[in-house]
Amino acid sequence: MDRGKQGLKRSTLTDSNGIPLYVVSAGANRHHAPLLHPTLAGLTGFTPLAPAITIHLDRGYGGTPTRRLLADLGITGIVAQKGIPAPFQSGNRRMVERTLSWINGFGKLRRCTERAGFVVDFSLFLAAALTTTRRLINEARFRYPWPTQATTRRLE
Repeated sequence: MDRGKQGLKRSTLTDSNGIPLYVVSAGANRHHAPLLHPTLAGLTGFTPLAPAITIHLDRGYGGTPTRRLLADLGITGIVAQKGIPAPFQSGNRRMVERTLSWINGFGKLRRCTERAGFVVDFSLFLAAALTTTRRLINEARFRYPWPTQATTRRLE
């Protein structure tokens, strides 16, 4: 039975540094597994791909359809195990959680009351674009310093 849970569920594809590459939104009452295929479809825009891709998934993806989809795409998937607390098995999943935290920093997404899907998607993609821009600027500040660079880490 559908509980009619309010809110937004996001499935996010990130690179190894936590930069969001593709996001898919759905209602909060949806299961995780059906969102995996549309999320991985975002990889088609990135060519050439690395020969070996590993994705880190949470416990909601631990079923046979997920394993079958990953095998069909030739992607290695590391799914969190049930019964083991999350801090002990987080590994590289921490980067994804950090990215979701950055995207949650935009209040419009934390308190999403929109009913129109295109408005929700626009807000989500805008938050991902701003998050990507912030990450690239911060990376450039440390990789390519300049003589008059501000000493504070805060972006003005």
